[in-house]
Amino acid sequence: MSHAAIADKRPGSLRGARLPQWGPYAIAAGSVAAGLGISAGAGLHSSIQWALIAAVLYVLGTYGIAARVEGRRQAKDRVATSFVWVAFLLAVIPLASLVWATVKRGVKVLDAYFLTHSMGVVADSEPGGGIYHAILGSLEQVALATLIGAPIGVLTAIYLVEYGRGKLAKAVTFFVDVMTGIPSIVAGLFILSIMLMLKMQPFGFAGSLALAILMMPVVVRSTEEMLKLVPNELREASLALGVPKWRTILKVVLPTSIGGITTGIMLAIARIAGETAPVLLLVFGNPFINSNPFEGAQASLPLYIYQQYSQSAGSSYAYDRAWAASLTLIAFVMILNLVARGIARWKAPKTGR
Repeated sequence: MSHAAIADKRPGSLRGARLPQWGPYAIAAGSVAAGLGISAGAGLHSSIQWALIAAVLYVLGTYGIAARVEGRRQAKDRVATSFVWVAFLLAVIPLASLVWATVKRGVKVLDAYFLTHSMGVVADSEPGGGIYHAILGSLEQVALATLIGAPIGVLTAIYLVEYGRGKLAKAVTFFVDVMTGIPSIVAGLFILSIMLMLKMQPFGFAGSLALAILMMPVVVRSTEEMLKLVPNELREASLALGVPKWRTILKVVLPTSIGGITTGIMLAIARIAGETAPVLLLVFGNPFINSNPFEGAQASLPLYIYQQYSQSAGSSYAYDRAWAASLTLIAFVMILNLVARGIARWKAPKTGR
């Protein structure tokens, strides 16, 4: 008989009894069934209530069964793991439900006609119309905001990491932290106050300025963290060869961290793409196609969704258009996130064996 078999038969073996691999799944299935049964018996009709009951039963059942089979120490470990899974499901289920509801309701009118036509002379209570004018406005406003906010954010982060010392750097860091938490409506009111002083009418570029204000602190924070990850040895090696500091930053530091910087910029774009309050104050909305962001009111996807949903009480057509535009906006943000992940993986440092 082998030594392993003899060790397994010893009463004092270090290898104790363990739950089978299918044990946690069986406990989860039993908890769901018990939660449904308790909810049905108590007359609870909310899916959230029975889900919470099933989660509590899963944690308690995991501890009770694991403590009886494996001992209290291993049971505590399994309970911690079960808490992680329950928290994960509590975070994913609302998100999945939101995406499912948006897809289910948004596909009713989402087609090529909807994407290539504007509202034009179509009233909110009438069928037809589309979001081409809103897509065009969003793309132009977000692109202009990126051209303004991304360079300023990256250069500010370079200053804080590579040059920032003393009171000025502390002041810049403080204001960046403050700007990260300001509501979007404040940025819109700031630009609106300037427009009122100059007696200007609503136009798309005004919305871009407010979006750029919201974008800059996000870019600064993400770029700053990426620059800090660059090893100082690379900087010192370049400086030791007599390369100026500005050229070291341009040729060594930025190429090393370009993947993370690009990812941060893309995520900042996704963050401002769904802002409604600044656009509502500054762009004002326009049912017709306006391809000039520097003159006249302009539409955007978040504003279009708000306007259509506000008219949905008297028209099911406006309600369907609002959900279809929401689905388009979610797809736009998802594409940006996928592009950011792809760029991060493409630009990631290659590790050797």
